[in-house]
Amino acid sequence: MDKEVVWFIRLSILYFLTGSLLGLAFIVRPEMADPYHIAMHVHLNLLGWMSMMIFGVGYHILPRFSGVPLYSRPLSIVQFWTANIGLVGMTAGWGMMAHGHGGRKILAASGAVMFVSICLFVYNLLKTVKGPEPAA
Repeated sequence: MDKEVVWFIRLSILYFLTGSLLGLAFIVRPEMADPYHIAMHVHLNLLGWMSMMIFGVGYHILPRFSGVPLYSRPLSIVQFWTANIGLVGMTAGWGMMAHGHGGRKILAASGAVMFVSICLFVYNLLKTVKGPEPAA
């Protein structure tokens, strides 16, 4: 497997563990279950665990299903970094907001980075599944 595929999968598992630990903290300390910590929990599990796993598995499997190489491996590497920077930044922004230290601008910028990452993934896989242009 390509390195970025392995790292998407590894980090997805780490995000799952982190999001699950935060959920456990809600059980132990219910006062932690404020809207900001809940948003952290949800995004660590949905963007971190689920989306990162989908990114990794998608990059590994869809080119094989379509019978062509991935459209752009360099684009998948950029997408790896933007996805992780976006998610970590969003989590930090909510953490700052939960503790009264601002964070709204970090959250907004990180959310935009995450959206760009999703667009890169969609573009790369749509170009891959489409396959090469037929020879004229």
